[in-house]
Amino acid sequence: MKFIGSGKVKDVYDMGDGTLLFKFSDRVSAYDVKFHDPIPYKGEVLTKFAEFWFNKLPVKNHFVKSISKNEIIVKKMKMIPVECVVRGYFYGSLISRWKAGQVAIPEGSKTETAAKLPRPIFDPTTKSEHDEPIDKQNAIQRNLVTENEYQFLESKSLEIYNQMYKIADNAGFILADLKLEFGKLDGVITLGDSIGPDEYRMWPKETYVVGRIQESYDKQILRDWLTANGYQKQFEDTRAQGKEPIAPSVPPEIIQKMSSRYVDSYNLITGSKL
Repeated sequence: MKFIGSGKVKDVYDMGDGTLLFKFSDRVSAYDVKFHDPIPYKGEVLTKFAEFWFNKLPVKNHFVKSISKNEIIVKKMKMIPVECVVRGYFYGSLISRWKAGQVAIPEGSKTETAAKLPRPIFDPTTKSEHDEPIDKQNAIQRNLVTENEYQFLESKSLEIYNQMYKIADNAGFILADLKLEFGKLDGVITLGDSIGPDEYRMWPKETYVVGRIQESYDKQILRDWLTANGYQKQFEDTRAQGKEPIAPSVPPEIIQKMSSRYVDSYNLITGSKL
């Protein structure tokens, strides 16, 4: 087993037999900044959610099996350098980008915070240290994908979002948006990486109100705290100076709330008990 590297959340090892081992940690990142404070049970929740979604969705994927509470085995693939984002609600960075004229939203969309879009939109980004939004023309010009590959990724991502939306809805949640990654396995585009609270925004239906920041069962809690306390702007200013931002300490109450919501969302979505 050969160590390949550490991402924001997981460590990856090559098993030498065409498979990889993903080891999920309790690490957390936000706004492309890695934090030092662990979130209890986060790695275990991500592991169990990856197994749940890969087994639940009727889509070809690279999942093989779970081997511990925070480790899974997956088939090795050549990853496509595009992060496939689907947005179902007018929220987050979509608002500022729309105001700046950088992205289009469907005709008839309400532009209140957290309003549901008339239909979900495909809003991909580059796959890099600091993700950059791209459109179809840009993705093809940069040789990230072919036109046929882009069309497949768009169609399949929207299909998966709609499937996951129904499952979340039945459990009392709103799936606001979703990030997926794909690769090629034996020449076939295949769903990869992992799927869990670090890849989507999920809100409880009972507290959902258009026009305000939503209660969140993912790491949006951390993002909201960072924004409210001026850290998001501080990170942006630091990067503008060509430097890497330094992560602040996360308050214990934020850590506890995130941990509880990760666990609660798993229990409610899957019907299992962590």
